[in-house]
Amino acid sequence: MKRSRRLSITPGTAIALLALFLALGGSALAFGEHVSSSLVAQQRCTNGAVRGIAVVTGVPSQGIANMPDSFTGAGQYFGRRFNCTGRAVQARRLEAGVFEVRFLGISGASAVASSTGDAVATVQAYPGGVFRVISHPAGRDDKAEVPFTIVVV
Repeated sequence: MKRSRRLSITPGTAIALLALFLALGGSALAFGEHVSSSLVAQQRCTNGAVRGIAVVTGVPSQGIANMPDSFTGAGQYFGRRFNCTGRAVQARRLEAGVFEVRFLGISGASAVASSTGDAVATVQAYPGGVFRVISHPAGRDDKAEVPFTIVVV
């Protein structure tokens, strides 16, 4: 008997994927206020722009549970990093399934996060460009140690 698998995408995952797609596509374009019929490049860190992206994976051979408990910007812990200010992106593990990602120079922004597999990620903003990401299996409260993606807008 052949089982069919359906891909289920949550609204948060869809938003994160759209923002990631737009960020990877190069410079964003926006209609200029003073230019009625032409397109102008959008400023890097303006409201509405993708300000930061972090794909936090941990060291692939060790898993995400082995991330340090102090902020690190070491490339081995990230699948991808982007900060519109050109400054560092750092991450740390606080406890099982609870991580913080810091985008230096970014403040007052919103973010969405998405975990891998069947896990769900929630994100909460803190001062100083810090975002706390908590992953847990869908429909449960226990935390999951899974890689995640965060997109800051």
